Amino acid sequence: MKGLHMVTFILLVVGGLNWLLLALFGWEVGQLFGGMDAAVSKLIYVLVGLSAVVELATHKKTCKMCEPGGSMMMK
Repeated sequence: MKGLHMVTFILLVVGGLNWLLLALFGWEVGQLFGGMDAAVSKLIYVLVGLSAVVELATHKKTCKMCEPGGSMMMK
């Protein structure tokens, strides 16, 4: 389960950085792979979207901050 969490977390960070680059510079990561219509780009976008769904479904189980008595302060 930890491996799946790490993969989904990394993909969500990649997706977030992609949105940041798009908003600030009008450039997206998908352009590296031939634009949004390229099969590789579509695959990456699908994986990022699926990662969001997995994190939504499993976040409460894997987040130490969400545990009863969990602290919002960094340890």
